[in-house]
Amino acid sequence: MRTPPAHVAPPDRARKRRRLARVTLASAVIAALAGSGIYIAGAQAEEVAVPGRVQAEAFAAQSGAQTEGTGDADGGRNVGWLASGDWLRYDGVSITGVDLTARVASLNTAGGVVELRLGAQNGQLLASFPIAGTGGWQKWKTVTAKASAVPAGPQTVFAVMKSTSTSDFVNLNWFTFGPAAGTSPSASATPSTSAAPSTTPSSSPSASPSSSVPPGAPAGAWVPVDQAKWSRELAAFNAITPKAVPPGTTRVPEFHTDCGVANSAPDDPIVLPGLSGASHMHTFFGPKIDAFTTTDKLFAAANTCNAPGDKSAYWTPELRKDGKAVPIKSMRIYYGSRVKDPSTVKPFPPGLVVVEGDAKRQVDTPKNAGSNQFWCAGSAEIGRSADGNWPKCAPGGNLIFQLVFKDCWDGKNIDSPDHKSHMGDPVNGVCTGKYPVAVPDLSFMVNYESLGGDGLSLSSGKPSSMHGDFMNAWEPERLGDLVKSCLNQNAKCGIDTTFAGG
Repeated sequence: MRTPPAHVAPPDRARKRRRLARVTLASAVIAALAGSGIYIAGAQAEEVAVPGRVQAEAFAAQSGAQTEGTGDADGGRNVGWLASGDWLRYDGVSITGVDLTARVASLNTAGGVVELRLGAQNGQLLASFPIAGTGGWQKWKTVTAKASAVPAGPQTVFAVMKSTSTSDFVNLNWFTFGPAAGTSPSASATPSTSAAPSTTPSSSPSASPSSSVPPGAPAGAWVPVDQAKWSRELAAFNAITPKAVPPGTTRVPEFHTDCGVANSAPDDPIVLPGLSGASHMHTFFGPKIDAFTTTDKLFAAANTCNAPGDKSAYWTPELRKDGKAVPIKSMRIYYGSRVKDPSTVKPFPPGLVVVEGDAKRQVDTPKNAGSNQFWCAGSAEIGRSADGNWPKCAPGGNLIFQLVFKDCWDGKNIDSPDHKSHMGDPVNGVCTGKYPVAVPDLSFMVNYESLGGDGLSLSSGKPSSMHGDFMNAWEPERLGDLVKSCLNQNAKCGIDTTFAGG
């Protein structure tokens, strides 16, 4: 799963250098997303429609792509930040001849190939476009390829990036699939990933209100909350009378849920909905998950979490030792608050989905490197792996990772194009500005049956790529009671409103 580094970790240095080197339109306004290193053109030239062209940004689904205003002759937008393994899916493509073209730009001397495949990422190879440096990320060149066949009828075409480089190597502006009589793909409307030029969500998103992201939906969209349902749940929450906090209760806003492993699968219903096997391997906690899971379905599913009323789903990339999955020792999810006044915290809105971390961040994590660090619980760290990225734990302990989510919500959307931009951090301990609604602060505590050391990797790569996903499916009355009695009253609870002290 590729997600822009919108939160905990600083941007990959190589990517940052590349982005700073980009040539942008003079009229473009570049917005930096809260120090994330993601740059999005806030203004764009009017696009000139050319018959027979399939615009690269007209994908129906993607992994690893971002869009930006283009400097190419016909204006509009292009797809960028494409690295080896990333892909774009186009539905309803008519292939009308063997002569295919692609409009490309590159500032990576390693080059690579853009493969066109039919039906799947590893489907029949239709054609390959060789990619070489063009002199800049907005220095455009048309490259050609011959189709291996001319299949009849509308096709699903995957553009798959292949390169020996570990960083971005190509930008794409458009394709042609034969003479201009061919039709454009059904996804040729402006995709949702380019709909948000800043972290400010649209006040009237085009998507219909929904409590879940439908399978097969374009990967990345502003999904508005069902305001009527949210208003009802908020009214019910406000009417709750909190339980009295007894003397001796620890004064920290907190409750938790403990969840067992439900299944593992190469799926991600938030980032890649409806695309079975399209993701790296994830470990799912709570309910059994596949690519077609929605928040609505979770309420009827069996769940391994022990907090009454918690039907939510949580997942992380699989940890491996010499290529084999490392068993999970325990998974505890803490619900807390980082705001100065925890009495302002509200429950999660219905259908909220969030991603934290960056699966594409591949940098070294030596000891004391900062965030995205695995560490030792229950024993001391006695060394590091040969590459320095993993701790070695003394006997009696185990490897652990803590992943902390954002806890300020924009109050409008339950999902966003990068699955992060509808959430933000408190400012001086207050949820304000673009993110005015304080919600519980999620913290994943993942304990592994491992002492660390050599041979470890995540299914997403280096430890810096650690990330987590959350689909809210709490029963509203249960979550409301926990927020009102525990978080709002600055009181420590367990899996229910039983207070803890000492």
